[in-house]
Amino acid sequence: MSLVLRNLQRAVPLRRARLREKVQAARRALGVQRFDLGVVCVDNRKIQQINRIYRDKNTPTDVLSFPFHENLKAGEIPQPDFPDDYNLGDIFLGVEYIFQHCQENEDYYDILTVTAIHGLCHLLGFTHSTEAEWRKMYQKEKQALEELSGHTGTRLQPLSRGLF
Repeated sequence: MSLVLRNLQRAVPLRRARLREKVQAARRALGVQRFDLGVVCVDNRKIQQINRIYRDKNTPTDVLSFPFHENLKAGEIPQPDFPDDYNLGDIFLGVEYIFQHCQENEDYYDILTVTAIHGLCHLLGFTHSTEAEWRKMYQKEKQALEELSGHTGTRLQPLSRGLF
């Protein structure tokens, strides 16, 4: 199904084709390529505004996820009854925030990929509020990144590493 990728910021350069390729690979690694997905790239001001409205946190962040299917159990793939329900939801990437937090030896697009996988996991019902939930999410992120590494040769680490 479709991937809608929007770049609504001008704070950092972004090659949408490269990001699209990486997000498509992430969707395949997680087995959700048949679902629609929206990825919206925003600056610090916009991600902070969204974070304040939806999470009551007045600070920029790296990723916010808004699932189409609510109340999924961790790792549960939605089973839609109607064609219009083949939608995972939307991920907002705080690309300026991500860029500012990249280490000197890290590839910006690799970190965007790691962050997108983290957001996709949230769309699939994963959370990291407790250590047990974090372990499940960490394992799923790690599995998807290892599969990607097999295709790309990169050694990416889950975004949720070290949370607990």
